[in-house]
Amino acid sequence: MDAFAWDERYQSTDHLWSVGPNLFVADRLGPAKPGTGIDVAGGEGRNAIWLASRGWKMSSVDFSSEAVARGEARGSEVDFVVADVLAWEPEETVDLVLIAYLQLLPAEFGTMVKRSRGWLAPGGEIFMIGHDVSNIERGHGGPQAPEILWDIDVIVDHLEGLTILESQVVRRPVETDEGTAYALDALVRARQPN
Repeated sequence: MDAFAWDERYQSTDHLWSVGPNLFVADRLGPAKPGTGIDVAGGEGRNAIWLASRGWKMSSVDFSSEAVARGEARGSEVDFVVADVLAWEPEETVDLVLIAYLQLLPAEFGTMVKRSRGWLAPGGEIFMIGHDVSNIERGHGGPQAPEILWDIDVIVDHLEGLTILESQVVRRPVETDEGTAYALDALVRARQPN
């Protein structure tokens, strides 16, 4: 999908995603000491806004101007940027790079992960959560194109040289008309050496 298609998708509803942070972002980063961070392809900025409310100095980058405008309307404490994350570069290193549900083709995804490692300050963390490839057969919802789904082993390979803090498939509850179902997400966290 291109930026125009995402603009149309955001315009089709009041909130494309939930207003609150991702379950795992809140759980894992809630206790963390605030610092500086980038929410990569942050959409309406739900994670960046939540982190900023906890003392983080956050930027949120997305190529959808509609998503960024919605984020700006909700979270003036976040620096929202309209840009393609595949070409954008931050001005300085940060303590946190958050990549949530950025589903790209393998070559683009690998390049994005490798580039984002360079954005980390010493001791900084890359936090990744996205639709796992196992979700197609064993989970609920999400994209059904295996080529854009995440594989933990591949992600960890892209993070060689960083200290892996966590790498696992996690179950995310999804409310449906039939009750609670579970999506399977890849969760990977890694730290830049000091």
